[in-house]
Amino acid sequence: MNAVEIIARKRDGEPLSGDQIAWIVKQFADGSLPDYQMAAWAMAVFCQGMDATETASFTDEMLRSGTRLEHADDGRPVVDKHSTGGIGDKTSLVLAPLLACCDLRVPMLSGRGLGPTGGTLDKLESIPGFRTDLSIAELQTVVQEIGCVITGASKELAPADRKLYALRDVTATVPSIPLITGSIMSKKLAESLDALVLDVKFGTGAFMKNVDDARRLAGSLCDTGARMGLPTTALLTDMNQPLGRMVGNAVEVNECLAFLRGEPVADDLREVTYRLAEELLISVGKANADDARTMLEGLVASGAAMERFEQMVAAQGGATDFDFGIAPASDVVSSQAGYVTAIDAEQIGLTIIDLGGGRRTKSDKIDHSTGIEMLVRIGDRVDANQPLARMFAKQPGAAAERLRLAVTIGDAAPTTTALITERITGHHDN
Repeated sequence: MNAVEIIARKRDGEPLSGDQIAWIVKQFADGSLPDYQMAAWAMAVFCQGMDATETASFTDEMLRSGTRLEHADDGRPVVDKHSTGGIGDKTSLVLAPLLACCDLRVPMLSGRGLGPTGGTLDKLESIPGFRTDLSIAELQTVVQEIGCVITGASKELAPADRKLYALRDVTATVPSIPLITGSIMSKKLAESLDALVLDVKFGTGAFMKNVDDARRLAGSLCDTGARMGLPTTALLTDMNQPLGRMVGNAVEVNECLAFLRGEPVADDLREVTYRLAEELLISVGKANADDARTMLEGLVASGAAMERFEQMVAAQGGATDFDFGIAPASDVVSSQAGYVTAIDAEQIGLTIIDLGGGRRTKSDKIDHSTGIEMLVRIGDRVDANQPLARMFAKQPGAAAERLRLAVTIGDAAPTTTALITERITGHHDN
Protein backbone atom coordinates (compact mmCIF):
# COMPACT_ATOMS: atom_id res chain seq x y z
CA MET A 1 0.00 0.00 0.00
CA ASN A 2 0.99 3.62 -0.43
CA ALA A 3 0.51 6.31 2.23
CA VAL A 4 0.06 9.09 -0.33
CA GLU A 5 -2.76 7.19 -2.05
CA ILE A 6 -4.53 6.49 1.28
CA ILE A 7 -4.22 10.12 2.38
CA ALA A 8 -5.47 11.36 -1.00
CA ARG A 9 -8.43 8.97 -0.89
CA LYS A 10 -9.50 10.25 2.50
CA ARG A 11 -8.82 13.86 1.50
CA ASP A 12 -11.23 13.39 -1.40
CA GLY A 13 -13.93 12.09 0.94
CA GLU A 14 -13.77 8.44 -0.11
CA PRO A 15 -14.17 5.76 2.60
CA LEU A 16 -11.12 3.73 3.54
CA SER A 17 -11.14 -0.05 3.75
CA GLY A 18 -10.30 -1.87 6.96
CA ASP A 19 -7.01 -2.99 5.40
CA GLN A 20 -6.05 0.58 4.51
CA ILE A 21 -6.78 1.83 8.03
CA ALA A 22 -4.91 -1.11 9.55
CA TRP A 23 -1.90 -0.42 7.35
CA ILE A 24 -1.62 3.26 8.18
CA VAL A 25 -2.05 2.73 11.95
CA LYS A 26 0.49 -0.11 12.06
CA GLN A 27 3.01 1.81 9.97
CA PHE A 28 2.67 4.83 12.26
CA ALA A 29 2.86 2.76 15.46
CA ASP A 30 6.10 1.04 14.46
CA GLY A 31 7.72 4.25 13.21
CA SER A 32 7.68 3.39 9.49
CA LEU A 33 5.23 6.18 8.65
CA PRO A 34 6.70 9.66 9.28
CA ASP A 35 4.83 12.14 11.45
CA TYR A 36 4.17 14.53 8.58
CA GLN A 37 2.26 11.87 6.63
CA MET A 38 0.25 10.80 9.68
CA ALA A 39 -0.51 14.48 10.34
CA ALA A 40 -1.78 14.81 6.76
CA TRP A 41 -3.98 11.74 7.25
CA ALA A 42 -5.35 13.08 10.55
CA MET A 43 -6.14 16.40 8.87
CA ALA A 44 -7.94 14.58 6.05
CA VAL A 45 -10.03 12.72 8.65
CA PHE A 46 -10.64 15.98 10.51
CA CYS A 47 -11.97 17.60 7.31
CA GLN A 48 -13.84 14.65 5.77
CA GLY A 49 -14.81 12.55 8.77
CA MET A 50 -15.25 8.77 8.90
CA ASP A 51 -18.32 6.62 8.64
CA ALA A 52 -19.25 4.18 11.41
CA THR A 53 -17.45 1.24 9.79
CA GLU A 54 -14.24 3.23 9.33
CA THR A 55 -14.41 4.53 12.90
CA ALA A 56 -14.79 1.00 14.29
CA SER A 57 -11.88 -0.25 12.17
CA PHE A 58 -9.71 2.65 13.34
CA THR A 59 -10.63 1.96 16.98
CA ASP A 60 -9.86 -1.74 16.58
CA GLU A 61 -6.43 -1.04 15.12
CA MET A 62 -5.59 1.41 17.91
CA LEU A 63 -6.62 -1.28 20.38
CA ARG A 64 -4.50 -3.93 18.62
CA SER A 65 -1.40 -1.73 18.86
CA GLY A 66 -1.01 -2.72 22.53
CA THR A 67 -2.00 -5.21 25.17
CA ARG A 68 -5.29 -5.70 27.05
CA LEU A 69 -5.95 -6.11 30.75
CA GLU A 70 -6.64 -9.60 32.03
CA HIS A 71 -9.12 -10.30 34.82
CA ALA A 72 -9.72 -13.50 36.76
CA ASP A 73 -12.95 -15.24 35.81
CA ASP A 74 -14.57 -14.95 39.24
CA GLY A 75 -18.08 -13.91 38.18
CA ARG A 76 -17.68 -10.22 39.02
CA PRO A 77 -18.40 -8.04 35.95
CA VAL A 78 -15.76 -5.52 34.91
CA VAL A 79 -17.11 -2.02 34.23
CA ASP A 80 -15.93 1.55 33.82
CA LYS A 81 -17.11 5.09 33.18
CA HIS A 82 -15.60 7.76 30.96
CA SER A 83 -16.33 11.47 31.08
CA THR A 84 -15.52 13.90 28.29
CA GLY A 85 -14.50 16.32 31.04
CA GLY A 86 -15.89 19.38 32.73
CA ILE A 87 -15.36 21.90 35.50
CA GLY A 88 -15.80 20.34 38.93
CA ASP A 89 -16.34 16.89 37.41
CA LYS A 90 -15.37 14.61 40.27
CA THR A 91 -17.82 11.70 39.97
CA SER A 92 -15.07 9.11 39.40
CA LEU A 93 -13.86 9.40 42.99
CA VAL A 94 -17.25 8.33 44.33
CA LEU A 95 -18.29 6.06 41.48
CA ALA A 96 -15.34 3.63 41.56
CA PRO A 97 -15.62 2.57 45.23
CA LEU A 98 -19.41 2.64 45.10
CA LEU A 99 -19.49 0.20 42.18
CA ALA A 100 -16.87 -2.00 43.84
CA CYS A 101 -19.26 -2.36 46.77
CA CYS A 102 -21.83 -3.72 44.30
CA ASP A 103 -19.58 -6.70 43.52
CA LEU A 104 -18.22 -5.12 40.34
CA ARG A 105 -14.62 -4.56 39.33
CA VAL A 106 -13.59 -1.08 38.12
CA PRO A 107 -10.18 -0.67 36.41
CA MET A 108 -10.58 3.09 35.96
CA LEU A 109 -7.92 4.66 33.75
CA SER A 110 -7.97 8.44 34.10
CA GLY A 111 -6.01 11.45 32.91
CA ARG A 112 -4.53 14.76 33.99
CA GLY A 113 -5.88 18.23 33.46
CA LEU A 114 -4.61 20.39 30.62
CA GLY A 115 -6.42 23.64 29.98
CA PRO A 116 -9.49 24.62 32.00
CA THR A 117 -10.74 21.07 32.62
CA GLY A 118 -9.32 19.47 35.75
CA GLY A 119 -7.87 15.96 35.78
CA THR A 120 -8.92 13.11 38.06
CA LEU A 121 -5.31 12.07 38.66
CA ASP A 122 -4.35 15.60 39.77
CA LYS A 123 -7.21 15.59 42.26
CA LEU A 124 -6.22 12.24 43.73
CA GLU A 125 -2.59 13.35 44.04
CA SER A 126 -3.83 15.86 46.61
CA ILE A 127 -3.75 12.80 48.87
CA PRO A 128 -0.17 12.43 50.15
CA GLY A 129 1.51 9.34 48.75
CA PHE A 130 -1.28 8.40 46.34
CA ARG A 131 0.21 6.66 43.29
CA THR A 132 -1.29 7.18 39.84
CA ASP A 133 1.46 5.36 37.92
CA LEU A 134 0.63 1.73 38.65
CA SER A 135 2.00 -0.94 36.35
CA ILE A 136 -0.43 -3.27 34.62
CA ALA A 137 0.41 -6.01 37.12
CA GLU A 138 -0.19 -3.66 40.07
CA LEU A 139 -3.42 -2.38 38.54
CA GLN A 140 -4.78 -5.89 38.02
CA THR A 141 -3.84 -6.88 41.58
CA VAL A 142 -5.59 -3.88 43.15
CA VAL A 143 -8.71 -4.40 41.02
CA GLN A 144 -8.86 -8.06 41.99
CA GLU A 145 -8.29 -7.46 45.71
CA ILE A 146 -10.10 -4.15 46.32
CA GLY A 147 -12.53 -4.10 43.41
CA CYS A 148 -11.47 -0.70 42.06
CA VAL A 149 -8.46 1.33 41.05
CA ILE A 150 -7.97 4.81 39.59
CA THR A 151 -4.66 5.26 37.83
CA GLY A 152 -3.07 6.61 34.68
CA ALA A 153 -3.07 4.62 31.46
CA SER A 154 -0.06 2.36 31.04
CA LYS A 155 2.13 2.81 27.98
CA GLU A 156 1.32 -0.77 26.97
CA LEU A 157 -2.38 0.03 26.46
CA ALA A 158 -3.22 1.43 23.01
CA PRO A 159 0.26 2.94 22.50
CA ALA A 160 -0.66 4.09 18.98
CA ASP A 161 -3.27 6.38 20.54
CA ARG A 162 -0.71 7.97 22.86
CA LYS A 163 1.56 8.67 19.90
CA LEU A 164 -1.24 9.94 17.65
CA TYR A 165 -2.76 12.17 20.33
CA ALA A 166 0.56 13.97 20.77
CA LEU A 167 0.55 14.63 17.03
CA ARG A 168 -3.10 15.73 16.97
CA ASP A 169 -2.42 18.11 19.84
CA VAL A 170 0.09 20.11 17.78
CA THR A 171 -1.77 19.92 14.44
CA ALA A 172 -5.19 21.25 15.55
CA THR A 173 -6.91 17.93 14.80
CA VAL A 174 -8.09 17.12 18.33
CA PRO A 175 -11.76 18.16 17.74
CA SER A 176 -12.54 15.29 15.33
CA ILE A 177 -15.35 12.98 16.43
CA PRO A 178 -13.94 9.84 14.71
CA LEU A 179 -10.46 10.47 16.14
CA ILE A 180 -11.89 11.23 19.59
CA THR A 181 -13.94 8.04 19.39
CA GLY A 182 -10.94 5.91 18.47
CA SER A 183 -8.86 7.46 21.25
CA ILE A 184 -11.44 6.97 23.99
CA MET A 185 -12.80 3.60 22.96
CA SER A 186 -9.46 1.93 22.22
CA LYS A 187 -8.34 2.58 25.81
CA LYS A 188 -11.66 1.48 27.30
CA LEU A 189 -11.72 -1.69 25.19
CA ALA A 190 -8.17 -2.40 26.38
CA GLU A 191 -9.60 -2.63 29.90
CA SER A 192 -11.54 -5.79 28.86
CA LEU A 193 -14.87 -4.45 30.12
CA ASP A 194 -18.31 -6.01 30.33
CA ALA A 195 -20.06 -2.62 30.24
CA LEU A 196 -19.18 1.05 29.82
CA VAL A 197 -21.08 4.24 30.63
CA LEU A 198 -20.16 7.62 29.17
CA ASP A 199 -20.78 11.06 30.62
CA VAL A 200 -20.77 13.30 27.54
CA LYS A 201 -20.91 16.91 28.65
CA PHE A 202 -21.94 20.06 26.81
CA GLY A 203 -21.84 23.75 27.68
CA THR A 204 -19.42 26.50 28.63
CA GLY A 205 -17.27 24.20 30.76
CA ALA A 206 -17.21 21.26 28.33
CA PHE A 207 -15.20 20.27 25.28
CA MET A 208 -18.44 20.14 23.28
CA LYS A 209 -20.07 23.56 23.64
CA ASN A 210 -23.53 22.61 22.36
CA VAL A 211 -25.84 19.64 22.82
CA ASP A 212 -25.92 18.72 19.12
CA ASP A 213 -22.15 18.14 18.99
CA ALA A 214 -22.32 16.23 22.27
CA ARG A 215 -25.09 14.05 20.85
CA ARG A 216 -23.02 13.27 17.74
CA LEU A 217 -20.01 12.32 19.85
CA ALA A 218 -22.11 10.17 22.19
CA GLY A 219 -23.69 8.40 19.22
CA SER A 220 -20.29 7.68 17.67
CA LEU A 221 -18.90 6.33 20.95
CA CYS A 222 -21.93 4.15 21.68
CA ASP A 223 -22.19 2.80 18.12
CA THR A 224 -18.49 1.93 18.13
CA GLY A 225 -18.93 0.15 21.45
CA ALA A 226 -21.82 -1.85 19.98
CA ARG A 227 -19.78 -2.79 16.91
CA MET A 228 -16.92 -3.91 19.15
CA GLY A 229 -19.16 -6.00 21.39
CA LEU A 230 -19.03 -3.68 24.41
CA PRO A 231 -22.44 -2.65 25.84
CA THR A 232 -22.16 1.14 25.98
CA THR A 233 -24.59 3.83 27.10
CA ALA A 234 -24.14 7.58 27.35
CA LEU A 235 -25.77 10.38 29.31
CA LEU A 236 -25.70 13.92 27.94
CA THR A 237 -25.14 16.21 30.93
CA ASP A 238 -25.18 19.97 31.25
CA MET A 239 -21.86 21.68 31.95
CA ASN A 240 -22.92 25.32 31.75
CA GLN A 241 -21.91 25.62 35.41
CA PRO A 242 -19.55 23.60 37.61
CA LEU A 243 -20.68 20.19 38.86
CA GLY A 244 -21.11 20.34 42.62
CA ARG A 245 -19.85 23.24 44.71
CA MET A 246 -16.08 22.74 44.63
CA VAL A 247 -13.60 23.30 41.80
CA GLY A 248 -9.92 22.50 42.22
CA ASN A 249 -8.01 19.54 43.55
CA ALA A 250 -7.96 19.00 47.32
CA VAL A 251 -11.27 20.85 47.69
CA GLU A 252 -12.92 18.46 45.22
CA VAL A 253 -11.54 15.45 47.07
CA ASN A 254 -13.03 16.89 50.26
CA GLU A 255 -16.40 17.23 48.54
CA CYS A 256 -16.24 13.57 47.47
CA LEU A 257 -15.33 12.51 50.99
CA ALA A 258 -18.42 14.33 52.25
CA PHE A 259 -20.51 12.43 49.68
CA LEU A 260 -19.01 9.09 50.69
CA ARG A 261 -19.61 9.84 54.37
CA GLY A 262 -23.28 10.46 53.69
CA GLU A 263 -23.07 14.18 54.39
CA PRO A 264 -25.15 16.72 52.40
CA VAL A 265 -23.68 17.53 48.97
CA ALA A 266 -24.94 19.40 45.91
CA ASP A 267 -27.92 17.76 44.25
CA ASP A 268 -26.35 17.81 40.79
CA LEU A 269 -23.23 15.94 41.93
CA ARG A 270 -25.34 13.31 43.67
CA GLU A 271 -27.70 12.89 40.71
CA VAL A 272 -25.06 12.50 37.99
CA THR A 273 -23.02 10.07 40.09
CA TYR A 274 -25.98 7.88 40.94
CA ARG A 275 -27.34 7.90 37.37
CA LEU A 276 -24.00 6.79 35.94
CA ALA A 277 -23.76 4.02 38.53
CA GLU A 278 -27.33 2.91 37.82
CA GLU A 279 -26.58 2.58 34.12
CA LEU A 280 -23.76 0.13 34.83
CA LEU A 281 -25.68 -1.86 37.45
CA ILE A 282 -28.56 -2.31 35.03
CA SER A 283 -26.26 -3.12 32.08
CA VAL A 284 -24.66 -6.09 33.87
CA GLY A 285 -27.84 -7.28 35.58
CA LYS A 286 -26.86 -6.37 39.13
CA ALA A 287 -30.00 -4.29 39.68
CA ASN A 288 -33.08 -3.08 37.86
CA ALA A 289 -34.31 0.47 37.36
CA ASP A 290 -36.54 0.25 40.43
CA ASP A 291 -33.97 -0.81 43.03
CA ALA A 292 -30.61 0.50 41.76
CA ARG A 293 -30.86 3.89 43.50
CA THR A 294 -31.93 2.33 46.80
CA MET A 295 -28.97 -0.03 46.66
CA LEU A 296 -26.49 2.80 46.02
CA GLU A 297 -27.88 5.09 48.69
CA GLY A 298 -27.74 2.23 51.19
CA LEU A 299 -24.05 1.62 50.48
CA VAL A 300 -23.28 5.27 51.19
CA ALA A 301 -25.45 5.39 54.32
CA SER A 302 -23.86 2.23 55.74
CA GLY A 303 -20.31 3.55 55.34
CA ALA A 304 -19.38 0.72 52.96
CA ALA A 305 -18.56 3.08 50.07
CA MET A 306 -16.30 5.21 52.25
CA GLU A 307 -14.54 2.15 53.60
CA ARG A 308 -13.90 0.89 50.06
CA PHE A 309 -12.49 4.27 49.04
CA GLU A 310 -10.08 4.16 52.00
CA GLN A 311 -9.01 0.65 50.96
CA MET A 312 -8.33 1.81 47.40
CA VAL A 313 -6.33 4.83 48.61
CA ALA A 314 -4.25 2.64 50.95
CA ALA A 315 -3.63 0.08 48.19
CA GLN A 316 -2.30 2.87 45.97
CA GLY A 317 0.04 4.20 48.69
CA GLY A 318 -2.08 7.12 49.87
CA ALA A 319 -2.58 8.39 53.42
CA THR A 320 -6.11 7.79 54.71
CA ASP A 321 -6.24 10.54 57.33
CA PHE A 322 -7.23 12.92 54.49
CA ASP A 323 -5.63 15.88 56.20
CA PHE A 324 -5.36 18.37 53.33
CA GLY A 325 -3.73 21.75 53.44
CA ILE A 326 -6.26 24.17 51.94
CA ALA A 327 -5.19 27.72 51.07
CA PRO A 328 -6.75 30.71 52.92
CA ALA A 329 -10.32 31.62 51.92
CA SER A 330 -11.67 34.92 50.62
CA ASP A 331 -15.10 35.73 49.17
CA VAL A 332 -15.89 37.19 45.75
CA VAL A 333 -19.09 39.24 45.97
CA SER A 334 -21.69 40.43 43.49
CA SER A 335 -21.51 44.04 42.33
CA GLN A 336 -25.28 44.20 41.85
CA ALA A 337 -28.60 42.63 42.77
CA GLY A 338 -30.50 40.41 40.35
CA TYR A 339 -30.60 36.84 39.10
CA VAL A 340 -27.70 34.61 38.13
CA THR A 341 -28.43 34.26 34.42
CA ALA A 342 -25.22 32.52 33.33
CA ILE A 343 -21.99 31.07 34.68
CA ASP A 344 -19.02 30.74 32.35
CA ALA A 345 -17.64 27.47 33.68
CA GLU A 346 -14.64 27.63 31.36
CA GLN A 347 -13.58 30.95 32.93
CA ILE A 348 -13.85 29.34 36.36
CA GLY A 349 -11.51 26.59 35.18
CA LEU A 350 -9.12 29.23 33.86
CA THR A 351 -9.29 30.99 37.23
CA ILE A 352 -8.07 27.77 38.86
CA ILE A 353 -5.10 27.86 36.47
CA ASP A 354 -4.44 31.49 37.47
CA LEU A 355 -4.30 30.31 41.09
CA GLY A 356 -1.80 27.54 40.25
CA GLY A 357 -4.30 24.69 40.53
CA GLY A 358 -4.17 23.78 36.83
CA ARG A 359 -1.77 23.58 33.91
CA ARG A 360 -1.02 25.72 30.90
CA THR A 361 1.61 23.22 29.71
CA LYS A 362 2.08 19.54 30.52
CA SER A 363 5.20 20.30 32.59
CA ASP A 364 3.50 22.79 34.95
CA LYS A 365 3.40 21.85 38.64
CA ILE A 366 0.05 21.82 40.46
CA ASP A 367 -0.74 23.66 43.69
CA HIS A 368 -3.31 21.27 45.14
CA SER A 369 -4.26 23.64 47.97
CA THR A 370 -6.02 26.19 45.76
CA GLY A 371 -9.66 26.05 44.73
CA ILE A 372 -13.05 27.67 44.41
CA GLU A 373 -16.35 27.03 46.15
CA MET A 374 -19.35 28.15 44.13
CA LEU A 375 -21.99 29.70 46.39
CA VAL A 376 -24.63 30.39 43.71
CA ARG A 377 -26.17 28.55 40.77
CA ILE A 378 -27.91 29.66 37.60
CA GLY A 379 -31.37 30.95 38.50
CA ASP A 380 -30.49 32.08 42.04
CA ARG A 381 -31.58 35.52 43.23
CA VAL A 382 -28.67 37.51 44.68
CA ASP A 383 -28.25 40.83 46.47
CA ALA A 384 -25.51 43.39 45.95
CA ASN A 385 -22.38 42.42 47.90
CA GLN A 386 -23.65 38.86 48.34
CA PRO A 387 -20.84 36.29 48.05
CA LEU A 388 -20.90 34.51 44.68
CA ALA A 389 -17.93 32.26 45.33
CA ARG A 390 -15.18 31.56 47.82
CA MET A 391 -11.58 31.42 46.64
CA PHE A 392 -8.93 29.34 48.36
CA ALA A 393 -5.66 30.97 47.38
CA LYS A 394 -2.43 32.19 48.90
CA GLN A 395 -2.38 35.19 46.54
CA PRO A 396 -5.77 35.74 44.81
CA GLY A 397 -4.55 38.70 42.76
CA ALA A 398 -6.46 39.40 39.53
CA ALA A 399 -8.08 35.97 39.64
CA ALA A 400 -10.85 37.35 41.85
CA GLU A 401 -12.02 39.71 39.10
CA ARG A 402 -11.96 36.94 36.48
CA LEU A 403 -14.12 34.84 38.79
CA ARG A 404 -16.54 37.70 39.41
CA LEU A 405 -16.94 38.30 35.67
CA ALA A 406 -17.63 34.59 35.10
CA VAL A 407 -20.99 35.01 36.87
CA THR A 408 -23.52 37.07 34.91
CA ILE A 409 -26.23 38.90 36.89
CA GLY A 410 -29.40 39.99 35.09
CA ASP A 411 -32.77 41.49 35.91
CA ALA A 412 -34.95 38.48 35.02
CA ALA A 413 -34.79 34.86 36.09
CA PRO A 414 -33.39 32.67 33.27
CA THR A 415 -34.73 29.47 31.79
CA THR A 416 -32.59 26.63 33.11
CA THR A 417 -31.44 23.50 31.27
CA ALA A 418 -32.11 20.00 32.55
CA LEU A 419 -29.07 18.45 34.23
CA ILE A 420 -29.32 15.19 32.26
CA THR A 421 -30.91 15.86 28.90
CA GLU A 422 -30.68 12.56 27.08
CA ARG A 423 -29.71 8.88 27.29
CA ILE A 424 -28.08 7.33 24.24
CA THR A 425 -27.38 3.68 23.48
CA GLY A 426 -25.32 2.11 20.74
CA HIS A 427 -26.63 0.18 17.78
CA HIS A 428 -24.89 -1.77 15.04
CA ASP A 429 -26.61 -2.05 11.70
CA ASN A 430 -25.35 -5.11 9.88
